[in-house]
Amino acid sequence: MPARVPASRSARLDVFPAFHKVAGRRVVVVGGGGEAAAKVRLLAETNAVVEVVAPHIDAELAAAVEAAGAVHVAEAFRPAHLTGAALVFSAREDEALDRAVVDAARIFGVPANAVDKPDLCDFYTGALVNRAPIAVAVTSTGAGPVLARHIRARIEALLPRSTGDLARLAESFRDAAARLLPDAAARRRFWARFFSGPVADTLHAGRADLARAEAQRLLNSAVDGTGFVWLVGAGPGAEDLLTLRAQRLLQEADVIVHDALVPQAVVAMGRRDARRIAVGKRKGAHSVAQADIDALLVALARDGHRVVRLKAGDPLVFGRAGEEMAALRKAGICFEVVPGVTAALAAAASAGIPLTLRGVASTLVFATGHDADGATLPGWAGLALAGATVAVYMGRTVAGAVSRRLVEAGLAASTPVAVVENAARPDERLFVGTLDALAALADRPDVTGPVLIVVGDAVAHASLQGAAPIAVRPIRQSVAA
Repeated sequence: MPARVPASRSARLDVFPAFHKVAGRRVVVVGGGGEAAAKVRLLAETNAVVEVVAPHIDAELAAAVEAAGAVHVAEAFRPAHLTGAALVFSAREDEALDRAVVDAARIFGVPANAVDKPDLCDFYTGALVNRAPIAVAVTSTGAGPVLARHIRARIEALLPRSTGDLARLAESFRDAAARLLPDAAARRRFWARFFSGPVADTLHAGRADLARAEAQRLLNSAVDGTGFVWLVGAGPGAEDLLTLRAQRLLQEADVIVHDALVPQAVVAMGRRDARRIAVGKRKGAHSVAQADIDALLVALARDGHRVVRLKAGDPLVFGRAGEEMAALRKAGICFEVVPGVTAALAAAASAGIPLTLRGVASTLVFATGHDADGATLPGWAGLALAGATVAVYMGRTVAGAVSRRLVEAGLAASTPVAVVENAARPDERLFVGTLDALAALADRPDVTGPVLIVVGDAVAHASLQGAAPIAVRPIRQSVAA
């Protein structure tokens, strides 16, 4: 076995991260001013018995002592004060005085910290993120305490306040999971779902009762070998527009069932040994019927597989996720929906189109060009007339009918229209025109990718200088008549 190449000394730590047990033990703070008050406030987040040693303390420290339930020993420091202490902090704001405390602590075998004097310290106090019983501490080993605080702020934003509640809920299931899931791999899968699925989401939403019930259901499904299905939105196609959760689940899945509109680059983000199943789902060329997809998801889950059903855009926006959820519920299969960036939002972002704009458009409509029988839908024409921005999915082949129906309903033929092909992908193209030009879209053989049509006055407020015209030939006046 080849020898491990050691890291360069600049990449190695001068400290070993560890946490001291202080519950019910004395922690001594020596000092009477603001620095001592800061340490008392920090220690107040623990179950330590805090003692402040100083002949006199200022008002700030007195308030901190009272708030923390600490004890003020109104005496000059003597080494005997350290007898039986777990830790000592010296905040005397004088190097010689702090050194005297540290020297005494080393005689008594008590780890010592001299505030703002890293050379005297046996240990450093990190910038603390408290989610008891979870704790995260960040230290710069004295080199950049302000940077450590900035990093702490970022971690604070990442960890919900209920993270500790989630840890306690997990602790209550630990023995049962160990007993019922003797296989280590099965336990890892259970805990991965526990901390990143409906259990955590429900708890963070403030529903502890539902979270416990969800955890029990999750454990039951793990015991009986039933798998799990995630209905995951792949977004418009760009790999970096996937959510972090979608990326993680692609690495956890045993099987990836994907639509034709999901680029191979996104499918390839799955675990290397995961099985991939393509189920088509292009307009007019469905290689697998929806009922067969529903049955496939149920069968895979019953076989104990972790399945990602990967859909372009968002599963709940014209993605037929409703039918798949109904089939999974009927079969008693646990599932979770993971949202994705839907085509309308991706197209608007790429083209710089404000979908809503104060004084112009205060309503946004997501519409499809077809109903279940393939007929062009007129139902949203009234909304367009009322000033809404309408985003039309799957409307390329019926663009002429959509244009005609809207004009017949009373929408001006001069209403601005934008068409985005392959939104947010490297081969994205943008076309602009007016409602009377939209019919030409269906006759363009060069437009073969998925398109998103945006209709409304808000389109006129976008920067569309680089866009091509929808119609390559002049539009006949009879179209708008």
